[in-house]
Parts: sequence; C-alpha cells; structure tokens
Amino acid sequence: MSGTLNKVMLIGHLGDEVKMHYFEGGGSIGRFPIATNETYTNKSTGERVTNTDWHNIVVRNKAAEICEKYLSKGDKVYVEGRLKNRQWQGEDGNTRYSTEVHVTDFTFLTTKKDAGANDNSSVSITPKASNDNSKPVKAPAPLSQEAEDDLPF
Repeated sequence: MSGTLNKVMLIGHLGDEVKMHYFEGGGSIGRFPIATNETYTNKSTGERVTNTDWHNIVVRNKAAEICEKYLSKGDKVYVEGRLKNRQWQGEDGNTRYSTEVHVTDFTFLTTKKDAGANDNSSVSITPKASNDNSKPVKAPAPLSQEAEDDLPF
C-alpha cells in the first residue's frame, strides 16, 4: 500500500467551554478538550477502574462558531478529523509540544439544551474548505443510554 491515513474518530464529553480566537482576515478558530473513558474490571481486586484520556480539539471558521454557540462543558460530541503535532516556545524558554485533533466532521450527541427538551436528535456538520466540492459525510446517530453502557470505552 503506497498511501497513508491520518484519521481520528472520538466520542467524548467536553471538558471546558469552547475558546474562540478571531483573526483579522475574518477567520476564527475554536479550541476545547474532550474526555474519553476506558472502563474495565481489575482482575486482582475486582474493582471497576476508569481511565480518562484528554484530547485537544481544534475547529475552524463557521464550524467553530457553531460549536461555540451550541456546545458547553459536559456535552457529548462525536468528532472526526486528523492528528496534528505542533511545537512552540513557552514563556520560560522551553520548547512545548502538543498533539491536536483538527476536526473535519462533528455531531452533537447531547447538549444541555437537548437534555432539557428530551430531544434525542443530533446535529451533524461537515466543515468545508472554500474550494472543497466534496459532499458532507453522515456521522453516526446518537447512542441510546442502554447501548452506551455496553461500549468498551
């Protein structure tokens, strides 16, 4: 196989509000963390153990504005995108590194607004580049509460 693939799919909960940054040219970028959990039973003690991983999410332009408007801390979201590594100089002069998920598609699985209305519908958005003529990709439907407990993550 001569090609490569850089694709990430996550379902998790927002760990903080969407932080927006606006640029002079009219563009914008939104950043927020997503927590994913892995739960298993420790064989030696029989205790249930949960490990949480945090992922840095980056959304651009109109998609970022939609996320800022509708998402808040604790909401469950599906994101799909590419891994990007970046580095910068910290204020202390040390080189810092970060791995981010640059989102190409997302679906709101639950929002606080949905929970108040008992609405199980999802909103699926596919950000498009200005010269991208591709069709949006349909994201998965929201998970039921019963199915959520049976997932390995």
